[in-house]
Amino acid sequence: MGARLRVFLTQKQDKTLFNLRTAKVPQKVKDRAEVIRLNANGWYVEKIATHFNWASQTVRAVLHKWEEFGIESLWEKPGRGVKAKWKEEDIEFLSECLKKEPRTYNSFQLADKLEKERSIKLSPDRLRRVLKKKGSFGKELVQVIKENKTPNNEK
Repeated sequence: MGARLRVFLTQKQDKTLFNLRTAKVPQKVKDRAEVIRLNANGWYVEKIATHFNWASQTVRAVLHKWEEFGIESLWEKPGRGVKAKWKEEDIEFLSECLKKEPRTYNSFQLADKLEKERSIKLSPDRLRRVLKKKGSFGKELVQVIKENKTPNNEK
């Protein structure tokens, strides 16, 4: 068994980590802050790992990152995950097309228009999800919803 891993906190650091419990931050950040506080209060790595139902190596990684980077180590680094193929300007372009042109588009037509005019290749399903997340584009979405609703025959 190696040497015991232990961090020491100043009063200011301890107060900051304590205040993170009630702050509007991701749960992972709160858990990491609590891991550091527990270790500083004398808890062993194995006991903390059992308390959080984590692997002891995860607790050690949190403590090592704390020693190396300090408070910044609690948050995830930016830039994780797959980057979006589209930009906000592309969605604004589609919005302007929908407003200017009298016709309505389906997701296949919008994906085709985006690929031809902006060289952005998105599947119709992905484009539909992006547009839905960004909000409706006025009458076009309402019109599609009305046409696709089944009539109520219970009257």
